[in-house]
Amino acid sequence: MTTALLLAIAALVIGYSKTSLGGLAVVAVAIFASVMPARASTGAILAVLLVGDLVAIWHYRRDCDWHLVRELVPTVLPGLALGALFLHVVDDTWLRRSIGALLLALVLLQLGLNARASYAAEPAERPNPPRWAGWATGLGAGFATMTANAAGAVMTLFLVAKGVEKRRFVGTGAWFFFGVNLCKVPFSVGLGLLGWADVRRALLLAPVVILGGWLGLVTMRRISQRGFERAVLLASALSALALLVR
Repeated sequence: MTTALLLAIAALVIGYSKTSLGGLAVVAVAIFASVMPARASTGAILAVLLVGDLVAIWHYRRDCDWHLVRELVPTVLPGLALGALFLHVVDDTWLRRSIGALLLALVLLQLGLNARASYAAEPAERPNPPRWAGWATGLGAGFATMTANAAGAVMTLFLVAKGVEKRRFVGTGAWFFFGVNLCKVPFSVGLGLLGWADVRRALLLAPVVILGGWLGLVTMRRISQRGFERAVLLASALSALALLVR
């Protein structure tokens, strides 16, 4: 009963994060890892994340910035492949903590830049990151999602730096991660991490994911652009800290 309740809470968090504050999904990752073996949890949560992706892309189907997605796509698959290789040869705990430390440093840097500029500039007036930043984000997102399900923080830093409006921010992330998670399926099946039991569990949790998605939409209607940017950066910091202590 306790395990079922924890998984339901994780599913609620996944739905909420997919339609609002993406970095919070790491809370669900930690919950899944606490109730089942760490490696098995990666496949189990992937199936639920895909349900959340479907909820998100339905609600944000007209809000994706495909130019940004195309900027990221070329290096995602190499990132996934590199992550799968590292899962074979590097200690899982050490790797996740290293990613957490790097993400936390990047979040703190972004928060510092925001404070220095007082975030006075409107999103459209902020300077665009260089083209290589998109390639690095794609590579980092592929690697981080394959090894630690932590790509949300990488994506957040890129989109905040771009000054993307909040609905377009969530819509772009929704479509991007739907594609990334689909690409993870063959890797996860090949590694023996994803099976039919995980699919059945995800279907049972789907109503809770949908409820979480609705709560996320309510939050999005009530939060300001500046408040949204601060919230997603803080959620990314939480993501990094969770990786450090797992």
